[in-house]
Amino acid sequence: MPSEPAVQPDPSTVRVVVQPYGSSLPLGFFSFGVGMLVLGGIGLGWVHGGDVRTAGILLAAFVFPLEFLSTAVAFLARDTASAASLGMFSTSWLALGLVHLTAEPGRRSAAVGLYLVMFGLMVLALATASFYGKPLLGVLLTIAAARSFLAAAWNLGAGHVLLKADGATAIAIAAFSLYGGLALLLEDAQRREVLPLLRIGAAKESLEGDLGSQLQRVETDPGVRRQL
Repeated sequence: MPSEPAVQPDPSTVRVVVQPYGSSLPLGFFSFGVGMLVLGGIGLGWVHGGDVRTAGILLAAFVFPLEFLSTAVAFLARDTASAASLGMFSTSWLALGLVHLTAEPGRRSAAVGLYLVMFGLMVLALATASFYGKPLLGVLLTIAAARSFLAAAWNLGAGHVLLKADGATAIAIAAFSLYGGLALLLEDAQRREVLPLLRIGAAKESLEGDLGSQLQRVETDPGVRRQL
């Protein structure tokens, strides 16, 4: 018997169901800030000796799970740029936590140095993309990349002053993260911008524009189109 022809769906009748999710960015910013404060304490010598291993446990057991959770929710919410940024940092906290937990405190590592060089370059790429929609996040990522390069230089043999600069930069990032997390949390609670977040372009439209204009682009979103 001849097979029945395949039924071709009418694009005008196809429905895409989008599951609403809460924003994961406040959690990502706050946990990021905690991790940076710990790294800053190591760089500035506030945390030293055997306490560096305790810092490693905190990075791996506290910061990593929260950043990883933020990454998963950001992907589900179809915020690719934020998910990529959170994802890169989430496992970096686990990696650095394990390094501080197992290595001799204060010892340089060429392997860690090379890792931080390439990690910093990847973060710069993420920062470049972020400037097109979320300049605040772009600035934060740029400073984070600079901190990564400072730590990389020290691990590869540069002077101890760069480790101090790395620590000071990490403290500044922690303060920046506190502001970003608070601004995003207030925005979510008040449904309007309370503290400046400097959104532009599509990022601004997603918050202030009408839903209809956003739904017109749903069919080209990852997870809806056939190929990424």
